[in-house]
Amino acid sequence: MKNSNGLMEVFKIFQNAESYFDIRDKKQSNKLIIYQVLTICTLTFIYGVVMGSYHSFVQSIVAGLKVIFLFLCTLIICFPSFFVIQQVLGSKMSLRQMLIITLSGFVLTSAIALSFAPIIVFFQITGGNYHFLQLLHVAIFIFSGIFGMRLMVDALKFACEKKNIYPQVGVTVFRIWIIILAFVGIQLAWNLRPFLCDKNEDFKLFRKYEGNFYTAIIYSVEQLTSPDEDQKKETKLPYQYSDTTHKSVIDSAYFIKKLKK
Repeated sequence: MKNSNGLMEVFKIFQNAESYFDIRDKKQSNKLIIYQVLTICTLTFIYGVVMGSYHSFVQSIVAGLKVIFLFLCTLIICFPSFFVIQQVLGSKMSLRQMLIITLSGFVLTSAIALSFAPIIVFFQITGGNYHFLQLLHVAIFIFSGIFGMRLMVDALKFACEKKNIYPQVGVTVFRIWIIILAFVGIQLAWNLRPFLCDKNEDFKLFRKYEGNFYTAIIYSVEQLTSPDEDQKKETKLPYQYSDTTHKSVIDSAYFIKKLKK
């Protein structure tokens, strides 16, 4: 029962901004942080399993673990800079308060992303191709990330306007930090690929591609909006001569010439 109440507290925190700062007991706040981390791991793992199920069972398990690593590692890389800069700007918030706010944004992001799982499964069952699903996952991460970061901004505004423990300039700096967070997440996701994996390819733990995330997205869009060059050539040339066909034509011409003689 205590565990279930703790997990419910993770989601109740979205409803009331004051609950970020009403937790004064160190043990209670530490437990909340643990529950937040466990919630992020659970939600992201399930989403990764759904993502990787497009290819195979092994890919789904690996994708689940990769998405967990993606979220937690991005947070670990970016949070120290956020905390140090806010302290330099004069923030009176404790490390626990900042960590709870940041984790809450990641919890909301993972929860919204997972809510799209039935839609993903629907497109996988009804024949959505690899490039379409790839763009769909990118759109889901962007959409859910916007809501998660908005929650964090609202919490910091509350700390600034109602509690007077957070500087106004810190909110502006935080928006810049969000951009850095996004770029770190994108780069990390690119190095952890594949998550989805094409059905026509064998399972690979990691993949080596030339280019970057942005060129891959542009390529996926082109694949959906226009056919491949090979398909275009096939439509322009309905009949292609092979070496065997060319040889048979020469033999027929030689035979006709013989008959004429």
